[in-house]
Amino acid sequence: MEEQTGSKAKHYVTAAEDRIPLFQKIVYSIGAFANTAQSAFIGQMVIVLNLGLGVNPALVGLAGAIPRIVDAISDPITGYISDNIRTRWGRRRPMIFFGAISGGVLYALLYHLYKGHSESFYFWYFTILQCLYFIGFTCFSIPWIALGYEMTPDYHERTRLQAASNLVGQLPWLIAPWCWAIMHNQAWFADVVVGARVLAIIIGSVIICCGILPAIFNKEHFQNLPRPDVRGVWSVMKKFFKGIFITLKCKPFLKLCLATLLIFGGFMCASAFTIYVVFFYVFKNAAVLDQAYASGGKLLGFYGTFSALCTLGVVSLIPGISRKVGKRNTFFITIPISIVGYALKWIGYNPRYPYLLFIAAPFITFGLGSLFTLMSSMVADVCDVDELQTSDRREGMYSAVYWWMVKLGVALSSFISGVLINATGFRQELGLAQSAKTLLWMRIYDINIPIITSLIAIFILMTYEISEAKAHDVRLQVERRREERRKAQIQIEEERRRKERRREA
Repeated sequence: MEEQTGSKAKHYVTAAEDRIPLFQKIVYSIGAFANTAQSAFIGQMVIVLNLGLGVNPALVGLAGAIPRIVDAISDPITGYISDNIRTRWGRRRPMIFFGAISGGVLYALLYHLYKGHSESFYFWYFTILQCLYFIGFTCFSIPWIALGYEMTPDYHERTRLQAASNLVGQLPWLIAPWCWAIMHNQAWFADVVVGARVLAIIIGSVIICCGILPAIFNKEHFQNLPRPDVRGVWSVMKKFFKGIFITLKCKPFLKLCLATLLIFGGFMCASAFTIYVVFFYVFKNAAVLDQAYASGGKLLGFYGTFSALCTLGVVSLIPGISRKVGKRNTFFITIPISIVGYALKWIGYNPRYPYLLFIAAPFITFGLGSLFTLMSSMVADVCDVDELQTSDRREGMYSAVYWWMVKLGVALSSFISGVLINATGFRQELGLAQSAKTLLWMRIYDINIPIITSLIAIFILMTYEISEAKAHDVRLQVERRREERRKAQIQIEEERRRKERRREA
C-alpha cells in the first residue's frame, strides 16, 4: 500500500550503481559502534555520580542537561562547516578523524573522578567536561551521519545502509547494561568510582579506534562540489543562519525531529527510572543494599543484553517491512507494539519473580529498533527535497539539527527524570527503606511517560508526506537539474577559453 493514498504503489528496483559496496557498508557501520558507544555508556555510567559520589539526582539531571545548550550551538556550526569545507580529503573525512580522537580522549577524562570532593565540585567538573566532550565528539558524529545520508541516492538502499549501521550500532547496547555490574565488581575494583575511571578509559579507546575507520576508508559521494561563493565573515554568517532557517522551515523534517524527540526522549526518561525501580522495588527484600545493587546490576545486565539482541532482530526486519508498506507506515506497526511493551513492565516489575521483566523487552525494542533505522533514511530523502527547492546539498546541517533534537530529548529526559525522582520522595540515605508511595510513583513515571510520548509521535507522523513514489520523482528532478547545471558550467568554461584564445590571437 502506498503511504499516502492507500492505492497500490509501484516499488522501484535499486540500480546496480546505487548499491553501496559491502566493504563501504561495513566500514561506515563500524563508525556506528563509536557513535552509539558514547550515548549507550554515558547514560548507564552517569548514575555513579548519585550512587557512588552522593550527588543529588536533580543535580545529576542538570549536569546532563546543561551541555545540550552547548550542543545547540556546536551542532549547527559543525554541520555548516562539514557542508562547506573543501579539502583534498573531502568535506566530511577530516572532521570525522579529528572528532573521533578528541571525543575518545575527552570521554576518558569525563569519569576521571575521585572521592573526597564536594557535591558542587563533582557537578561542575562533570558539566564542564561533558560540554567539552560534546564539542569534540560532535566533530565526529555530525559529518559521519551526513556522510551516510549522501552515500546513495536510492530510496531503499538508504534504508538498507541505515539498517546495517544500526545493527552494528546496537552492539554497545549489548554491553552497556552491564556497566553497573562491572563498576560494582569488588573483585576488580575497590569501588564503583574506580570502576568508572577504568571503564571510561576503555570506552574512550574504543571510540577512537572505531571512529577513525570511516575517515580513512569511506568514500564521499559529493567530495568534488564547487567551493561555496562566500567571502568575508558577514557572508559566512548570513549563509549559516540562512541554512538553519531553511532547515527549520522544512515541515517534513520538523515532523521527523519532533517524533524522534518524543520517542527517544520518553525511552531515556523511562530508563532513568528503571534503574531505581529495579534496585529499590524489585529487590527491596534484599538483606543489605549492596546485595540489591549486585542482584539488580545482574538483572539490568541480562535485561539490557536481551533487549539489544531483540533490537538486532527488529532492525533486520525493518528494511523488508519498509519496502512493502513504506517507511512512515512501518512506524504505525512498530510504535504501537512498543507501547504494549511499556505497559507490560507493570507486570514485569515483580519482587517475587524479578526476571519476569523480560516479557516487556521484545515489544519495547520495536520502537527504538525502527526509530533510527527509518528516521536516518527519511532525513536523507528530505535532503533531496531540499536540494530540489534550494539547489544546495545540506546533509551536514540536517544531521546537525536532527541529532541536536535527539540530544535535546536526552537532555530534557535527564533533567525531568532527575526532578521527578526527587518528587517521588526518593532519598538515597534511606537505602532499601523507601516508602511505598515513592516506589509506586517511580513505576507510574517509568511506564506512562514513554507511552504518552509515543502516542503523540504517532499523531505527528500521520501527516508526513514523502512516500516512495514522491522520493523517486524528486530524485529524478534533482539529477536532471544537476546535469543541466553541469552542462551550463561546461559551456561557460568553454566560452571563457574561446575568449582567452581570441585575446591571445
